[in-house]
Amino acid sequence: MIHVIEEAVGFIPARNTSLTPITVIGTEAIRDGFDGTCIAQALNSREAPGVSELVLNPDAHAGYGAPVGCVMVSPTHIYPGPVGVDIKCSMSLLQTDVHEDDIRDKTVRRALIEAICERTPTGAGKSQRSVAKGRVITEELGRKVCIEGASVEVCEALGIPPEWAERCEDSSHRGHDRTTEALANRLEVLFENNKFKERFPGKMRQLGTYGGGNHFGEAEIVDIVNTPEAKRAAEVFGLKQDHVAFLSHCGSRGLGHDLASNQFKVLEKMFDTWGTPYPADDKKLVYAPLGTQEANDYLDDMAIAANFATVNHMLINALVLEAFQEVLPGTEGHLVYFISHNIARHEKVRDKFQWVHRKGATRAFPAGHFALKETPFYETGHPILLPGNPRDGSMVMAALPGAEKSCYSVNHGAGRSMGRRAAFRNLDQKTVDADFEDYDILHNGRAYPRDEAPDAYKDFQEVLASVEKAGLAHGVARLKARFVIKDASKADD
Repeated sequence: MIHVIEEAVGFIPARNTSLTPITVIGTEAIRDGFDGTCIAQALNSREAPGVSELVLNPDAHAGYGAPVGCVMVSPTHIYPGPVGVDIKCSMSLLQTDVHEDDIRDKTVRRALIEAICERTPTGAGKSQRSVAKGRVITEELGRKVCIEGASVEVCEALGIPPEWAERCEDSSHRGHDRTTEALANRLEVLFENNKFKERFPGKMRQLGTYGGGNHFGEAEIVDIVNTPEAKRAAEVFGLKQDHVAFLSHCGSRGLGHDLASNQFKVLEKMFDTWGTPYPADDKKLVYAPLGTQEANDYLDDMAIAANFATVNHMLINALVLEAFQEVLPGTEGHLVYFISHNIARHEKVRDKFQWVHRKGATRAFPAGHFALKETPFYETGHPILLPGNPRDGSMVMAALPGAEKSCYSVNHGAGRSMGRRAAFRNLDQKTVDADFEDYDILHNGRAYPRDEAPDAYKDFQEVLASVEKAGLAHGVARLKARFVIKDASKADD
């Protein structure tokens, strides 16, 4: 079914042969790993109304309507499914001036774990109220977060260095009409729902928290790739060889989940009222034509959740730096980058602006891309933060011009090879924990969750090889885990 063009690039013909085929990024080993549900969802998504392109990345697997690890492009329609319920789930990387020798001692690493957990809790329902050294988040400040994102005023109120906003893919999202007023007005409409109004203060107290499942914080040792291109990029990114960086993965928590879930209900009701058929008879592929009230409402809700997710990451990084300073006085740090992998953005694709839906996919603009003008990354491409797993490492990359073939996108990580239930059935807890002991990686739990074990995910080296052989991006620095913050609770996404 998958036709090969290059070693790591192929295509799947659409069922409707008048449509352009699905682009597939992956080596033979990766392509052979795509299951039937993932392929079926890709074909269904390609034929959905208004879709102009679809890309399957190496980490692709069955998702919510559309596969996780896909890029879906449309000039005319907006789709909540290919964004997901954890709107703007993202990666961020904090670089410190702490040398790897300073955390070699396990007692130091354990103290850092405890100091971080005293500030930013894990767990699906946890908030800043559940930790001793968190932040007080008022409802008024929460409203500002949702409307303004990482504005100077919001950052200063939460103790976040305002200059970190300059290292965000998007530090602030606007409404459907490109204004913050649209978001303020949308919040007022949402507050007319008593349930949303009652839950809002609690959702705001989740700022600065990871949640559960696949979300994590990870202390890394930076190992810069020994090429001139990688060294130049690492210098621009602010990476420090053999020093500790901190990688975080989380999103919009309960707020994003509530907003997305409500949008699915609203759009399903609209489809049922109008008698509109669901694409491939799948309710998870509901959509709204651009310009309609339904589309405007979704874009506003997505922006509100995305602003929350941005500030959530900024606050987590500020709290992590504070924890390092408590254990290792004098520690300094700066944000390398913050980048999303669950968002729809209005971008130029094939010489026209379209809505690029990235579900478990990361933006990849190379050097010289017009969108990077006026940023530090115009001559290198922006940082791409690619998590693998604690045992096999993660990667910082930078896009190459070849990323155009994937709509300027790469995978958001390794991607699951086992579902959570299958991981619990097939993986042995003693073996999982022994893996961490062998690699001298500490974590905050009594036992590392089996459904999040490295072997529950695809071979990260094969995933990286797919990206590099397809010419999408090049490696800048390998990240080697020294300890992990993670919860065994159900993930928000």
